[in-house]
Amino acid sequence: MPEVIKGKVHKFGRDIDTDVIIPARYLTSFDPYELGKYCFHDLDESFSQKVKPGDIIVAGENFGCGSSREHAPLAIKGAGIAAVIAESFARIFLRNSINIGLTVIEAPGISQFADEGDELEVDLDAGEIRNLSKNTSLKFNPLPEFLNRIIAVGGLIEFAKERLKTK
Repeated sequence: MPEVIKGKVHKFGRDIDTDVIIPARYLTSFDPYELGKYCFHDLDESFSQKVKPGDIIVAGENFGCGSSREHAPLAIKGAGIAAVIAESFARIFLRNSINIGLTVIEAPGISQFADEGDELEVDLDAGEIRNLSKNTSLKFNPLPEFLNRIIAVGGLIEFAKERLKTK
């Protein structure tokens, strides 16, 4: 996982649930790239075509509420999103994201800090988000090192494999 993520903002509001992230009718695969084609499909059918690898989702409170399916963070990752930055996350979505290796950041104030299309640079180690479009910055509390390590190696399964190799 890069220590710095740089990408364009795709902005969403509050209470974005897992059924909005990946509609149930597309849950026929566990392939992240296949799921990514339908990410946010009911909100914006062209979302997956707009995303460039490394882009960032910015959202309000309670992102990822609803069903506990891991398809939702898989779809986001498969679409090419490098990080989701939200005011807050539903707990199960947060943990599912870490488990599949998707960078998630809780940053109070992010909804007012970034707008659709802004270019952000996120320094994961320093806990700082820089809005390059507005020349402003916002601090956040970084995840603990062990969670960052799980994300960095690609998720919990890869982390477990790595740990087993060293024993």
